Amino acid sequence: MTVVALLSVAPVIEDSMAGEVAKAVAALDEFDVSYETNPMGTVIEAETIDELMAAATAAHKAVDGDRVSTVLKIDHKRDRKYEASEKVERVEEELGRTARGDRDD
Repeated sequence: MTVVALLSVAPVIEDSMAGEVAKAVAALDEFDVSYETNPMGTVIEAETIDELMAAATAAHKAVDGDRVSTVLKIDHKRDRKYEASEKVERVEEELGRTARGDRDD
């Protein structure tokens, strides 16, 4: 993959956003992208910027509401192919451990 992005789409409402966020995530299935959802957004990987933008636009449009907030952060390496997992692996190499801290509640 050559384009990685963090996408956050949410309706501006008082109640739970889970149902609307699920619509945004489901919209990504119509595109040639891979993605992983986390508590703060969805990381998307695509071969081209055009495919990524089309998927992000569809996710935004999939959410119902009078007001929808969307944040898109793009990392587009144009000189080589790479995957999002490489970014995490490099950080873990520097840490000498996994990049995860588990809390004991």
